Amino acid sequence: MVCVKSCFSLRNILANIFLLLLLSFSSSVAYGEESLPAFPQENLIAFWDFSEKASQPRVAKNNKSLVLHEQAGKITYSKEGPFNGSAIIKVGQWFKINRDKIGDLDIHGPKAKVTVIAWVKRSAKKPWQAIAGLWDESRKKRQYCLFANATSATDFRVMKRVPSKNKFQGHISAVGGPTPGERFCISYATSATDLKRNSWECIALTYDGESIKLYHNGTLSAAEGRNPFTYKKGIFNGKEEGADFTVGSVSVKGKPYNFFGGSIAGLLVYKDALSPEKIKEIYEVGK
Repeated sequence: MVCVKSCFSLRNILANIFLLLLLSFSSSVAYGEESLPAFPQENLIAFWDFSEKASQPRVAKNNKSLVLHEQAGKITYSKEGPFNGSAIIKVGQWFKINRDKIGDLDIHGPKAKVTVIAWVKRSAKKPWQAIAGLWDESRKKRQYCLFANATSATDFRVMKRVPSKNKFQGHISAVGGPTPGERFCISYATSATDLKRNSWECIALTYDGESIKLYHNGTLSAAEGRNPFTYKKGIFNGKEEGADFTVGSVSVKGKPYNFFGGSIAGLLVYKDALSPEKIKEIYEVGK
């Protein structure tokens, strides 16, 4: 009887060890650098391809410590998209990395540079849809964020806003709170081109410490006074209590708001302002 129990216990232990080794191997293959698309690697912080199934954390392909967690229920996986599928984010859902886990995504300082690139298929018509970034309006902890369909566009030459619709926006804040003298933060670039609904589009925000630029499907979406948007003040330092990194929502008036509705198939963040040539190169990889 003792022998039978010992053999059974040993068999279970060996089976568990084999399972752990198998999972470890699968993880290394899924998230190893050899599986990355041919993106420029210098200053790359994170690339998510949203290839995981619903209820699973979305792990950056090049950095397993950067893990996006679902909020407000399971976020559906779809096989559609330019890479290995996509996440279908319903209005009211979003992904989050808590502040203490964001690592190098915490880009800040007077000389800070950043690039955010996303492959999205917008379905919702609602205004002010947050795509991705560090942006907490509730506690005045804004840093950088890519948005879609703002209701206004700012002309940096006069710092006045005019009505806008169906464009996309790149927000940078040096102060964390509203632009001095304004109710809201109005330091953002606005694209010339529309962000189509129900169509896969590649949109990119770059900031080099001098100006905010927006690219649409690999090309600068130039708009006089709006894109590029001159802003030489740098990026706010939220410190330890700063904004979480979110995808699909930001915090407004103490709660999640500015929800995105649609699909996201890829998200890149660089600790640099990529050149127009590199933005084009990345767009071509995802075509």
